[in-house]
Amino acid sequence: MTHLRPPIGLALVRDTEILGAEPYFHDLIAGIEEVTLPHGHPVLLRVLASRTDEDRLYRSWTDTRAVAAVLLVDIQEDDPRPGLSVELGLPAVVVGPPVTENLMTVWTDDDAAMRLAAEYLIGQGHREILHVGGPTHIRHSSSRRDTFAQTCAEAEVVARLATGDYSRASGEAATVAALREHPDITAAVYDSDLMALGGLDAAATVGRDVPESLAVIAWDDSTQAQLSTPPLSAIARDTRAVGRLIGRAVLDVIAGEPGAVRHAADAALRVRRSSDRDRPVT
Repeated sequence: MTHLRPPIGLALVRDTEILGAEPYFHDLIAGIEEVTLPHGHPVLLRVLASRTDEDRLYRSWTDTRAVAAVLLVDIQEDDPRPGLSVELGLPAVVVGPPVTENLMTVWTDDDAAMRLAAEYLIGQGHREILHVGGPTHIRHSSSRRDTFAQTCAEAEVVARLATGDYSRASGEAATVAALREHPDITAAVYDSDLMALGGLDAAATVGRDVPESLAVIAWDDSTQAQLSTPPLSAIARDTRAVGRLIGRAVLDVIAGEPGAVRHAADAALRVRRSSDRDRPVT
């Protein structure tokens, strides 16, 4: 029997309802624990209301030695958390874009994945495309947004930008507003599978058939995306494999290894009925 040691701390500033419906973090944690549990380190997930609460939690964890290390996710511009972890002497792994040489980082190339999705839609002949992104203060959301806009501009395609909070309701609301204001939009890319499902709801609300008059692509792939009507095309990455990469990185940090950037495998685009009218419905 493996002797349990201090856990790996993961603090998420998230609405609990959104987190409960979103499969990404569940799969990520499962992958992390595949690696860390045999060494006695489970993942301790805390869902918080604000960044201030997160700051207090890191200080408490440090004072009580409650965790062996922490995972820093949803990295923001000028994010204070990497510096705080160094100041506290709290071992940490950044899950996101590299922000400092002092910390171990596991990074997935979201820019390349967004370019893949946008270029696919442009290649399908779409000339006005919507991107419904996550909160603008999160770096991976702003990076995806910038890459989307740049890829469209290079192809002389009109890019329309909207923002949600990763929930299905926000995806629906943003899409309804965009389609009513810009009726020439014929395709949309979403920063989460839940928001893409909201995009399907919005299409029905405004009388758009998917994919005949609106092509839809989700980010990340999930069972919900695969079982939707129609099935959602999706940016797909092996989230559990990313979790295993994070798990190995955090064990190395606990062992005292210096900071480094470790790259996860590139994502792929899985094309299904929601963006390809020639594909079968199932």
